[in-house]
Amino acid sequence: MSKMVQVPSKSIVPERDVDKTPILETHHLGIDFGGLTAVDDLTLAVGRTEIAGLIGPNGAGKTTVFNLLTNVYSPTRGTILLDGKSTAGKSTAQVNRMGIARTFQNIRLFSDMSVIDNVKVGLHNSVKESLISNFTHSFGFKKSEKEYTSRALELLDFFKMADLAYEEAGSLPYGAQRRLEIVRALATNPGIVLLDEPAAGMNPSETAELMNNIRKIRDTFNIAVLLIEHDMNLVMNICEGICVLDHGKVIAKGTPDEIKQNPKVIEAYLGKKREG
Repeated sequence: MSKMVQVPSKSIVPERDVDKTPILETHHLGIDFGGLTAVDDLTLAVGRTEIAGLIGPNGAGKTTVFNLLTNVYSPTRGTILLDGKSTAGKSTAQVNRMGIARTFQNIRLFSDMSVIDNVKVGLHNSVKESLISNFTHSFGFKKSEKEYTSRALELLDFFKMADLAYEEAGSLPYGAQRRLEIVRALATNPGIVLLDEPAAGMNPSETAELMNNIRKIRDTFNIAVLLIEHDMNLVMNICEGICVLDHGKVIAKGTPDEIKQNPKVIEAYLGKKREG
């Protein structure tokens, strides 16, 4: 695991990424819903090849942060930079094309479609043929469709799912559906992929496989991964930098070893010790 070093935002990134613009930065990010502040003053950076964690107790604001990063929600204040460019005023689809993809806490697949067609949906970023050729099935469209099929099969094979390509997505076992959602996110060619509780509902062997797959994603595609996860064994064994939220505020940032020993983190998860 690479040594972590501080960048100007006072966040930390892996040493191997320190001479490059972080793939993702937030500065004083916040959002209010009515009179409630859900996220407040979030400043963080994710290195270009970092596996990072965003953790905290239930209700800490973690999924709200993912919704902000993907412009599902517009921030009340602060800035989000993706590969050094502001995402302000962009639609969710435009932000995806800028290089950010995500999975969801509750799996969101096209259940009635085949596995390979779910992946092809993610390949929309590569579509260059005109709408007319889509209707006329021109030579260019047919060539592109063949390329999409080939690329989709490559991505599925990466996760040992090519043999399931023409199965109905909704018929897959739970763990396979989780993997398919990650494959579809990777199909959009992101610079960073956000994984929202990817180990939820998985048994220990599936979780171990997930850990290997996350490392393979980073190493093979040379991209960053930011994950929300309640499985602390997974987080502490795979993440290089960790940001801890509690009630929408950052209470700690650091390496796994630093986070494990942080009194504020221990208190947030276990509650304050009583005096006497």
